[in-house]
Amino acid sequence: MKTERIALSTGVTLNVATAGPKDAPPVYLLHGFPESHRTWRGVMPMLEKDFRLVMPDQRGFAGSDKPHDLDDYRVDKLIADLLALADHQGHDKFALVGHDWGGAVAWAAALRGGPHIERLAICNSPHPLVYQKSIIDDEAQRAASQYIRRFRETGMEDRIREMGLDTFFEKSFSPHVDLAAIPDEERATYLEDWSGDGALEGMLAWYRMSPILVPAMDEDDVAYPEWMMSGVPTIRIPTAVVWGMDDPALLPCQLDGLEELVDDLSVTRIERAGHFGIWSHPVPFGKALHAFLSG
Repeated sequence: MKTERIALSTGVTLNVATAGPKDAPPVYLLHGFPESHRTWRGVMPMLEKDFRLVMPDQRGFAGSDKPHDLDDYRVDKLIADLLALADHQGHDKFALVGHDWGGAVAWAAALRGGPHIERLAICNSPHPLVYQKSIIDDEAQRAASQYIRRFRETGMEDRIREMGLDTFFEKSFSPHVDLAAIPDEERATYLEDWSGDGALEGMLAWYRMSPILVPAMDEDDVAYPEWMMSGVPTIRIPTAVVWGMDDPALLPCQLDGLEELVDDLSVTRIERAGHFGIWSHPVPFGKALHAFLSG
């Protein structure tokens, strides 16, 4: 795996990891919170022989630029980074894989119907329409999503620093994975990424700029937001959803109704894997992704 910082036409410089033959079919892999390109460390060995893997640290994360203006984290700018990176790499068409917030960017890019994405794979990241509806109507999912309200609070980054990054590490991952299974060097990499200037602010900006409405538990008669009422386009490209079924943040209800929103859909359920199954259970995720990306 090779990493380099690449200045994009969108005005940011991203730290980008690449692997696999340069002439192989390109696959762009987008990580989520609170991670980096290393999200894909477990599945990369299963994909790199047959695909050209491009794995950026998205803006606000790890080794990439961290703009200070919240407006710089609008979804259209996040998609623009992806397309600018593909243009820089000389890839007019590519497959797209996303996990968590990376999946949110991937869903949004596919919903815009551009000609660049040939295949879409999603790992534990909800379709925006399904997610928004469930947060309002499903009590269990609303409860599981209350952390978003806390991450949006003013001064949350300062409170994280006060509690200590070690404590934040444990709070972030202990509900999802066995902490003892995370090597010390991986823990050290996370702590180093989070301690950089503006790192916490950049990561939290993704929550603060998301259009998803998260009502408090005691709010009644919550109206659907306007964007939801206007509907979203049907996704026409082949799409695979690979889901860790023990995800406590994104419940299995996120799989309900997807077949009505995606024309060509396959769903693979990974039992006993949680939100970070992409690296805690890399073999079933890697096999599912390879099978789908191979067509």
